Parts: sequence; C-alpha cells; structure tokens
Amino acid sequence: MLDESMLDAPDDLARADRRGLLRGAAEAGARVRTAARYADEAGIGALAPEGRPRAVLVAGPGTAATGVADLIGALAGAAAPVIPIRPTGVAAAAGALRWALPGWAGSVDLLLIATADGSEPGLALLAEQAYRRGCTVVAVAPVRSPLRETVDGVHGLVVPMAAAPYGEYDAETSSAGPGTLWALLTPLLALLDRVGLVEAPADVLQKVADRLDRAAQRCGPAIATYSNPAKTLAAELADSLPLVWTEGEAAGPVGRRFAAVLAELAGRPALVAELPEALPAHGGLLAGAFAAGADPDDFFRDRVDEPETMRARVVLLRDRPTGGLTAAPAARELALSHETAISELEPEEGSELEMLAELLAVTDFAAVYLSLASDSRASDSRGSEGRGSEGRGFDDRDFGDRGFDDRDFGDRGFDDRDFGDRG
Repeated sequence: MLDESMLDAPDDLARADRRGLLRGAAEAGARVRTAARYADEAGIGALAPEGRPRAVLVAGPGTAATGVADLIGALAGAAAPVIPIRPTGVAAAAGALRWALPGWAGSVDLLLIATADGSEPGLALLAEQAYRRGCTVVAVAPVRSPLRETVDGVHGLVVPMAAAPYGEYDAETSSAGPGTLWALLTPLLALLDRVGLVEAPADVLQKVADRLDRAAQRCGPAIATYSNPAKTLAAELADSLPLVWTEGEAAGPVGRRFAAVLAELAGRPALVAELPEALPAHGGLLAGAFAAGADPDDFFRDRVDEPETMRARVVLLRDRPTGGLTAAPAARELALSHETAISELEPEEGSELEMLAELLAVTDFAAVYLSLASDSRASDSRGSEGRGSEGRGFDDRDFGDRGFDDRDFGDRGFDDRDFGDRG
C-alpha cells in the first residue's frame, strides 16, 4: 500500500531512500555528460568506420543491459538489426551467467557489451569468442574490472563506465538504478552515431543531458504532488494494476523499462503492450475482475477486514505529435467505456532522443516514489511490532524545501551541500 502523505514530505523521502534512488534519478543528466566525455577520451569521436555493421549484438546482465539493447534497437530502426544476447545459467549471479554468439555472427558484425559490474566470466568468454569469429568488440564497464583487461587483450575498445558523481551507493549495484542506464547507454550512442546507425552527435547528447536536468527539477522530492508529474503518476498507480500502453518507436522501450523497474524497485506488477495491439490484448482485463466497476455479488458484505482490491489503470506513453496518425482516441474511449482511469505522459517537442529521455526520467522517478512510499508503509508496520528505525539513511537536512535548483545540475549533479559525508 502506498503512503501518499509521504510524497509531499521530502525529509521522510530522504530518510527512506537508503539505496540512493532519488539521487541516482536526479544525477542522470550529469551521468550523460560524464559518459560522453569518457567516450570522447576513449577515442570514439575520432573513429572513421568504413561502413555499417551487418548486425549489432548487445550483451550484458540485468535490467540496464536489457534496456540498452531495447533502446538501441528502437533508435536504430531499419538501419541494422539489433539483437540482444540473452544470458543463460543456473542463477542470476555474475559468476553463473553465460552468453554465446549466434552461429552466423562473424567479421561484419558488432558486439556491444554493457555491464555495471565487469566481473562476469561469461562476458569475458563472449569477448574471446567474438575475437575468434572476427567480430568487433566494444564494451562499457567499470574502470577497474576483469572485463576491461579481457577486452583490451582481444584488441577491443573499452569505455569506462561513468560512476555516480558522488561515489558509489547502493543503487550502483542494481541494474535498475536510474543512473546506471544512462552511464551504459551514452557511450554506445556516441559509437553508433559514428557508425551511422543513430543520430547522437555531441550536441544532441548535451541536449539530452539538459532535458534530463529539467525533468529532475520538475520531478524533485520537494516539488508538490499537484505540479510534479512523477509524484502524480505514483499516486495514481497506488493499489492499481498498471496497463502500460505505448505509442511511437521510442515509447515502446520506455514502457517496457517502466514495467521492469516497477517490479524490481517497487515490487509492483505491470503489463505492457503497444498500440493499437494493446486494445484487443488488454481489453479483457478492462472487462474482467480488474475492471474499475467489478464487484462481487454480495453488495452488503462487511468490507472492513477485506484487503484493498487492485484495479486496472491505463498508463498511456506517447512520443508522437498530437496531429499525427494515432490510436490514442480509441485507447481513451476503450478505457473510459469500462470506467477505467487513464494517465497520460507525452514529452515536449524535441529530437527523438530528447523525447525518449524525458519519458524515461519521469517514469524512473515515478517508480522510485512508488518504491520509497511503499517501503515506508512496510517499515512503519514493522516498527509498530518493536523494530527500531535506526540507520535509515539521510537526515532531515538532506532534502530541503526548495527541490532541485539550477545549481544542483552542473557537470556533476548535486552540489556539495545536498549530500555530505553522512550518506
């Protein structure tokens, strides 16, 4: 259950944020700038490729690598097929995962490796396999990691992963952490721009960072719910089953990532589909047990001890201009005809990458708020049974009443006063 009162209590949010999720979301713009600089220092800007690869293969563990592959595929479009290499293994631990190239992969293909860990033996084996096949290998990994040495040894290119501006924190080890995606994605976008598969020159990446900063200012913890799109979405999804309907090439991977981080960070289920296929695919849910008007036959039963019923709520993510060909009116009509509430997010005008960044920022913040407010309610329940609340993270001064001002989003994210040594 969501504690909605906590959404407008910045100090409580700060204390509950033991994993540094809010900071990770707010630092996304700074991570883009740092990652772009690392890519340039690694020599990506000076590359002069002789042609496009036949296919782009993407490998890596966790939600971040899955999102990277999905986003690159959407941005590349028909320029080249983007194929994620799914890991196998007996567990999700770094030492247990294995990746293998498809049988047809060879010297005209490009292998991209994205990992926030870098200790996975399976990725090292994959890089060696790619070298034997003649594939070009490019990796984004932490500076001091075994994978970096392996890729260097097979004459591949390694770009250091942009770390959090204020050092390591818990979210860094979670591939669903909001800043991790951009730290891994940005250098690969710079590379694919040089190859000619996506449009992501340095000036566009700077605009992406600026758009992420503006989104962080609008969605910060001190901004009231009524004017905060992320908090509003989090409140609307309380005790709901989100049906995430996407429209547009860039919105599809954003919706899939939103569902993934809701599950991993907030422990909440969500279903995703693209319009117009979402209408028949999810139409049965709007008319069934999850419908807003659904109620058992015994209207006069005692409801005091009943758990809150989960009802469907449509979340419409769009990246298309309003005047274009769209299934949004049909989606609204279907939802409202079944008395189902609908939330809509549509970014401001800009490049495809800028609009994608804004949608990612708002949905990432919303997932973080759902996680923190839900965790707080669970913690309060445990505390009433005799557990203390010591060691919960930041103190009252970490988030003041001002939100995130312009000084908070320079090249490094927050200024020194927002996060001291107290963590």
